[in-house]
Amino acid sequence: MQPVITVGLDGSPESLAAARWAADEADKRKLTLRLLHAWPLLAPEPARVPSEVDQNYWAKRFVHTARAELETRHPGLTVIGSLVADDARKALLQAASESELIVLGSRGLDSAGSYFLGDVSMPVVARTERPVVLVRIGYETAQPAPASRVVVALKLHGSSDDLLDFAFHAAAVREIPLLAVHGRSVPLHARVPWGVDHVVTEGTTREAQRELTQALRPWREKYPQVDTADTIRHETPAKAVINASEGAALLVVGRHAHRHDVAPHLGHVTHAAIHHGRCPVAVVPHD
Repeated sequence: MQPVITVGLDGSPESLAAARWAADEADKRKLTLRLLHAWPLLAPEPARVPSEVDQNYWAKRFVHTARAELETRHPGLTVIGSLVADDARKALLQAASESELIVLGSRGLDSAGSYFLGDVSMPVVARTERPVVLVRIGYETAQPAPASRVVVALKLHGSSDDLLDFAFHAAAVREIPLLAVHGRSVPLHARVPWGVDHVVTEGTTREAQRELTQALRPWREKYPQVDTADTIRHETPAKAVINASEGAALLVVGRHAHRHDVAPHLGHVTHAAIHHGRCPVAVVPHD
């Protein structure tokens, strides 16, 4: 099968925003875009029936309408529609295994983060072995034009090759800078009655900066065209990442790919990015 980006589509404004983002991304990467609608009650495809008795008429209509809009916006883009009579979660996980990237819409209605497909999107994010991007409606107006940068969150512990490769590639295809962010809370022993002992924090910052520079070096060499900056912030990792992503084109966070004997888990930084990030958020599984 040819490489594809798959977007979950249900006809809602949120999923249409995700489809537009996915089309832009597919165009940049020269990939095919697949519009996936999954619903267990889809009827078997009839040989030939009039639209007024076709039980799948509305599903076909919003997929067709979205496809027509995206092909108009991206004349050279190959867009395919896919209707699947299956549980949405299962269909999306299967589609993710066949895709370079899967894209879902985000409602972002409140601080708790209510997302497209509700109890479907989070299990997809937590379980798939491929990157997932969550897109809020109105993301185009929530950032400068053109968007300033790609932001990637780094822990500095363990392998982050897949995470950094995705982030650098995203910046390269957009021809914009990349900012690597590492946040760490002020150590307890650096807290003093009058504030913070800067001698202690400067020491921890130097060590973190050395590790950050070392982690980024091979990717700066692989992507010399990407203007790369990095920052160490003395605040919680979640707050550092959210603050740094303001006005960004894309926020890239990681999650550890789970072993088969361990339940899927999303870390607090990834949760914060999903719930509070105003730009599109890519969650990249890595070792």
